[in-house]
Amino acid sequence: MSRAIWKGAITFGLVYVPVEVFPATQSERTGFNLLDRRTLDPVGYQQINKRTGKRIQHDDTVRGYEYEKGTYVVMSDEEIKAASPESTQTVDLLAFVEAAQVSFLYLDTPYWLAPDKRAAKPYALLRDALAASGKIGIATVVLHSRQHLAALVAAGPALALQTLRWATEVREFDAVKRLPGSAKAAGVSTHELQMARKLIDEMSTDWDPETYRDTYRDAILELAGRKSREGKAHELMHVEAPALERRSAEIVDLSGLLRRSLGKRGESGASAPPGKAAPKRGRRAA
Repeated sequence: MSRAIWKGAITFGLVYVPVEVFPATQSERTGFNLLDRRTLDPVGYQQINKRTGKRIQHDDTVRGYEYEKGTYVVMSDEEIKAASPESTQTVDLLAFVEAAQVSFLYLDTPYWLAPDKRAAKPYALLRDALAASGKIGIATVVLHSRQHLAALVAAGPALALQTLRWATEVREFDAVKRLPGSAKAAGVSTHELQMARKLIDEMSTDWDPETYRDTYRDAILELAGRKSREGKAHELMHVEAPALERRSAEIVDLSGLLRRSLGKRGESGASAPPGKAAPKRGRRAA
């Protein structure tokens, strides 16, 4: 398995589940890097003034946020750091919702969650309780210095964390022009609709991702492999990223924590809607 990219804990009421986060996908995009044709050295990014076309020094650059089209607001590194989310090392569960209510348009990047060596019991508790409920947890988490909305999902024997797009990142239907009305209003006959349904039925099958191939990537890999066998490959130096610091946690009595969590919710009344949860200790309120 690949190296953990994040280590922290899921907070479930007063229950604390230490976990490690592992990528659940791997990029297989066929990308190319620019090289110097004379030495085959990588060609890096050059800082060019887009208006004058002249190269500028790093000390002459500042960070500008495009507040409106063509209008930038300059911000200092200190101001940006102050606005950045605090790295709490926790997956903070805010609410539980029916999985079908979350549109696929919001799905972003999936991760596997593995329990800490001492967290098997609370991990299994949360996974099986989620599976039995048929719901998913909605949470916030800070990954790579960025705050994410995320879904906590029971996926067979494991817990998965699926980062979600924020509501402001998903465009509404009215952003798409020329959407037709009903099939009938668009001039589709009943017979044509029946034939389309029949074709869908005939082409229906079980989902098997191994059935589908990226033929472009396969062709590039075959070409690259052939060139490598012909002695036309050139090795470049790569530097590995440093491992993240591990954060340990103590596991305490689950039954007591669950009772106290339910008691606290009873005292506070109905649960707050997603995104309206009270700030948790050690986190900056939104």
